[in-house]
Amino acid sequence: MGGKSGLRTMMCVALSAAAPTLAVAGGFNKPGNILITDQFNNRVIEVSRDGQIVWSFGSGNPSLCNPGAGAVIAPNDAERLAFDLTLIAGTGTAACPDNRVIVVDREGHIVFQYGQAGVAGSGPNQLNVPVFALETPYGTLLITDQANNRVIEVSLQGEIIHQYGPALDGNNTLNNPNSAELTPSGQVLLADENNNRVLELLGGGSSVVLFDIDHGFNTVAFASQLPNNNFLITDSGHNRIVEIANLQQLVFQYHTNLGAGSNPNPNPSGAVQLKDGTFLIADQFNNRVIIVSPQKKILFQYGTTNVAGNGPNQLNAPYSAMSIGDYTGVTVPPGFL
Repeated sequence: MGGKSGLRTMMCVALSAAAPTLAVAGGFNKPGNILITDQFNNRVIEVSRDGQIVWSFGSGNPSLCNPGAGAVIAPNDAERLAFDLTLIAGTGTAACPDNRVIVVDREGHIVFQYGQAGVAGSGPNQLNVPVFALETPYGTLLITDQANNRVIEVSLQGEIIHQYGPALDGNNTLNNPNSAELTPSGQVLLADENNNRVLELLGGGSSVVLFDIDHGFNTVAFASQLPNNNFLITDSGHNRIVEIANLQQLVFQYHTNLGAGSNPNPNPSGAVQLKDGTFLIADQFNNRVIIVSPQKKILFQYGTTNVAGNGPNQLNAPYSAMSIGDYTGVTVPPGFL
């Protein structure tokens, strides 16, 4: 990873003229609220545990195509940073590309952007279907640039510091990578979606395959390493979330397509484990976000099962969900908790 610096300093400068914002009961940035990328409603929303939308960014209109200031098209990932900032991967669609990673403040102002709205490419300040982004402990951004089959680390000056892919280990090429998380040891854990595998990137272009189709995976959408060193994997093609110990022992499995009224193939796109041991799941084409207990009981749901919409308690293909102040299984932005 790159050297320390920048993101915290730049954001402090960008926000220095603004009055500080504080979380209030049931309001914005309250611990336990759920941050959701409501993909085909072209918005990111923050939802309280009683089902109220307390913050949103983007149009909320599935028919609009207007990437730019105050808007995002088909976001696939969002994570809350310090200073009430939100990091968003503006993935876009084939008909309406976005191709930006942005950081927005509480009021919806873009205070950082990498990539150009509606422009696809692999050159300087260009992305092609960015699906995931996180802040590293060094103040840089790690971006999963899906259609370019690469993961890049970018400075706030727009410089690519490191690039993984499009080739790894000679002919060992990436195919539609969907997320890149940091492990507790500081390595990169990559969900190489269309290769049906999870890789650990070791630096210098080398990697090791931890899980693949021989382990029974099909379309790996997301992967993280938990504090107990188990791996949590979203096996989207099999409509399930699995936790694996010792690289081989299945200790938890939850299929999202077995409940009443479910889409037969909801293709869940992300799952993280919360501090209390429950699992927060973006159940994409069931149009819902759920929290499931280790006993497989649904404890929370936002979105009406298998009903797409943008009204109250409705989502349209939610792609990721994170719990404010509870990033177990996901890299904690430094200084946030």
